[in-house]
Amino acid sequence: MQYFLAIDIGASSGRHILCHTDGEKLYTEEIYRFQNGAIYKTVNGRTCLGWEHERLFAEILNGLKRAKEIGKIPYSVGIDTWGVDYALLDENDHPIDGVYAYRDGRTEQTIPRVHACVPFEKLYGKTGIQFASFNTVYQLLDDLQTGRMDKAQSMLMLPDYFHFRLTGVKKQEYTNATTTGMVNAVTHTWDEEILSALGYKKSLFQSLSQPTSEVGEFTDEIAKIVGYKAKVVLPATHDTASAVLAAPLEKQTPYISSGTWSLLGVEQNYAHTDERARKSGYSNEGGLHGSFRLQKNIMGLWMIQQVRKELDNRYDFATLADMARESPVDDEIDVNDSRFLAPENMTEEIHKTVGRTLSVGETAYVIYNNLALDYAHSLADLERITGEKYETLNIIGGGSKNELLNELTKAKTGKRIITGPAEGTALGNLIMQMTAAGVIDGVQSGRNMIRKSFDIKEI
Repeated sequence: MQYFLAIDIGASSGRHILCHTDGEKLYTEEIYRFQNGAIYKTVNGRTCLGWEHERLFAEILNGLKRAKEIGKIPYSVGIDTWGVDYALLDENDHPIDGVYAYRDGRTEQTIPRVHACVPFEKLYGKTGIQFASFNTVYQLLDDLQTGRMDKAQSMLMLPDYFHFRLTGVKKQEYTNATTTGMVNAVTHTWDEEILSALGYKKSLFQSLSQPTSEVGEFTDEIAKIVGYKAKVVLPATHDTASAVLAAPLEKQTPYISSGTWSLLGVEQNYAHTDERARKSGYSNEGGLHGSFRLQKNIMGLWMIQQVRKELDNRYDFATLADMARESPVDDEIDVNDSRFLAPENMTEEIHKTVGRTLSVGETAYVIYNNLALDYAHSLADLERITGEKYETLNIIGGGSKNELLNELTKAKTGKRIITGPAEGTALGNLIMQMTAAGVIDGVQSGRNMIRKSFDIKEI
């Protein structure tokens, strides 16, 4: 039996998913799961948010060892994570000051300085990437100003860094690179004009590799730790790119990749960098073979995740959704307001915004209802940008299991709602590995197998 292993790391958890096929269906098995979350740390006297990159890598190894323990050694392995975050490596290939988390506030001072050098309208026209305070292009200016960049010999996006730790080979993968806001939407390469204008070291930016490219195989050191050697193959290392590859889309049908973030968009053959797309907050993130995901970042389930945490995890997400269903209220909030990005207390921030104290169920309903409202507004913007009228909306990812949110989305958008697969990101990761191995014949073949293999349903 030939196995493939997807390591899918999200902002709140990570999982190792094994897969094999009989030629008709895909069979998956979660063999390891671990927690993740940004932590506060002190860097040069400043308190900041960062990722526990060493612990995450230890968890990657733990899951690889688990495959050996159960006798299912993978032929290949691929890692995906969220976008924009990266490691700057020194001459000894150690991350300088660790790895910052995108919710850290260090870009507050750098954003206007970046725009003074390259106005946002020009940035968007060249890259097609929507404004977000955490975009890599703004993070790197802080590195330049603090001298961190001077010490750097290479830059790797987070999954690229983990692949390097496994193989000793440095490769920069295309889909994740586009989230930096520095990849040209026409040439699909780093935009040298942007790099020059901002004074970024060009040696940090190497040629970009497409999903299905082989990185290498486990080093002897890693093989000794986990008990075997395997290939490392690039999936679409940006988790949303992987999720969309797995979506059972018919032609160019809109999707929502629903998780900590909600990404609403549609696959396109070219980038939309016009004023309407820019003002609507739409991004053109890289897909397979030069395609794009014209999509918008929406705050997503981050808000309910934080509320649950503030309740000491007394309720699971299904219970919170049930409580919300019993407590409908009309309060409107802008879920994308920066006040919800990293508040000290999410529950209190929501209550301050609506101007009154809500019950737990009401708080949850406000989140779900306003997410659905934002989906509807964003989808209307998408139809105006593309000039298309869409009948169907596909919801994929872990959030696709939230029946209340799906029902509210159907009510607000008026669209036919198809949900699943829930593990879309891992499946997209896997079909790229299996394509590289010649086991399946590309994305469409993989999507057809996913339809046959997993619970895809209509609301």
